[in-house]
Amino acid sequence: MKIAIIGAGAIGGLVGARLAQAGEEVTFIVRGANLEAIRANGFKLIEADGTEKLTRQVKATNDYAAAGPQDVVVLAMKAHQVEAVAADLPKLLGPETVIVTMQNGVPFWYFHRHGGPLEGSAVRSVDPQGNLAQLIPVERIIGCVVYPASELVAPGVVQHIEGDRFPLGELDGSASDRVARVAQAFTNAGFKAPVLDKIRAEIWLKLWGNLTFNPISALAHATLLDICQYPLSRELAAAMMREAQTVANKLGIEFRVSLEKRIAGAEKVGHHKTSMLQDVEAGRAPEIDGLVGAVAELARLTDTPTPHIDAVYALVKLLAHKMAETQGHLRLQSAA
Repeated sequence: MKIAIIGAGAIGGLVGARLAQAGEEVTFIVRGANLEAIRANGFKLIEADGTEKLTRQVKATNDYAAAGPQDVVVLAMKAHQVEAVAADLPKLLGPETVIVTMQNGVPFWYFHRHGGPLEGSAVRSVDPQGNLAQLIPVERIIGCVVYPASELVAPGVVQHIEGDRFPLGELDGSASDRVARVAQAFTNAGFKAPVLDKIRAEIWLKLWGNLTFNPISALAHATLLDICQYPLSRELAAAMMREAQTVANKLGIEFRVSLEKRIAGAEKVGHHKTSMLQDVEAGRAPEIDGLVGAVAELARLTDTPTPHIDAVYALVKLLAHKMAETQGHLRLQSAA
């Protein structure tokens, strides 16, 4: 299949490299140093066991029209970066093209093909003006939840840390041929890609940790292990998760693992810096609204008090505001 990966960061690079190694025709839609590096050297993937795999049979361009219609388009950037590419997306679409969304958090399409009284509602935290819903054809979307952890260590070079699961699902829960084809391509690339009939429940399971560990790590400059093993931060995470669980339950979502098991899973990852902490240290705009703000928004829609989530949201938004204002970054360093 012809597969375009928009973004060649930590996750887009991992997915694109593995798909290309499995024989898919992969084009990275990138710019800047990443574009130059991939064009010159191909894409290097450092696997979790240290094995280095250089893939030269990939294309890289910043010209959507030149890439042309694809079978699959993977949106591999962060939620707040999607709007910047939405207007160019139609240049990659053919009659049967599907769009796989890999954003963490509550997606802009959450209430589309959802059913119930909130059917078609907008999620303004991630789509303030409704531009995404207008520009990205919802009927083409396949939902995807990203579990692997990886890091972009240099332009055109990604280090895979752990994990291989990319659950997929149609928004209405149907078992379509197209989602089966995407799942097979991911499976051929060495990933676990089960097709789920309740993709939103899986989104919530991942979000359950992201909405807590990401902002806490960014504010405290702490790893997952740090947060889970320090009693006060562990309880803060649990309090936020209990609030989120109430919101999800009101939307018809049941969690398939316990709260303590979800925290234990994060603890098991070890001294991993969350993506939000990596962004704060690098001076990049952190991904906040899709992970935290959207949950607070859904809490208002369901009349659910979320004092812990609201407080952490306010603090991490202030941090992002000050970073943008000063064009600065923050990194905890030893004074020794």
